Amino acid sequence: MRKVPTWPVYLLGLLPPAWLLYQGITGGLGVDPVKVMEHQLGIWALQLLLAGLCITPLMRFARLNLLKFRRAVGVLAFLYILFHLVVWLVLDIQLRWGEILADIVKRPYITVGMAAFVLAIPLAATSWNGAVRRLGAATWGKLHQLTYVIVLLGAVHFIMQEKVWTIESLLYLGLGIGLVGLRLPKLVGRLRARSDQKLRPG
Repeated sequence: MRKVPTWPVYLLGLLPPAWLLYQGITGGLGVDPVKVMEHQLGIWALQLLLAGLCITPLMRFARLNLLKFRRAVGVLAFLYILFHLVVWLVLDIQLRWGEILADIVKRPYITVGMAAFVLAIPLAATSWNGAVRRLGAATWGKLHQLTYVIVLLGAVHFIMQEKVWTIESLLYLGLGIGLVGLRLPKLVGRLRARSDQKLRPG
């Protein structure tokens, strides 16, 4: 996989939203195309977030090294989240800011979704090589651990907006918890190591 460039991932990743928009314009999404687009983009965003978390376990347990594509998957996930938000803001609510702010405050699933989007912004802003050099690898790595929180918030947002516990929503939540849980022993070990280092006499 090292010989495969990353640019086709970006290109292929942008095709589904373009096709979805075309379907919406041409009447291929039924009687409520805005809701279909909004829902589908949200699902794809969550799937991409989960796919990004699968890359490390695949390398660890299946010896499949897809690390070079992790950044592309993460950037595409943010773009899908952004598209999902734009469809809601522009096509659904039609930029009625009073209603938008009221929904964010009064509807918990929108509050959770907006929290996930806000947390994703610094990750997208630092998803380039220069950011790693400027922040330092350790700080950059800590910042991007926010991905775990974003995935869980995304899964909770999906369940809450569904209003019922479906098999699909439970699968996404279970997979998110499982993928984050795989990383907990390593994270706890790092925290203990830092704590022990601070307690050592200088």
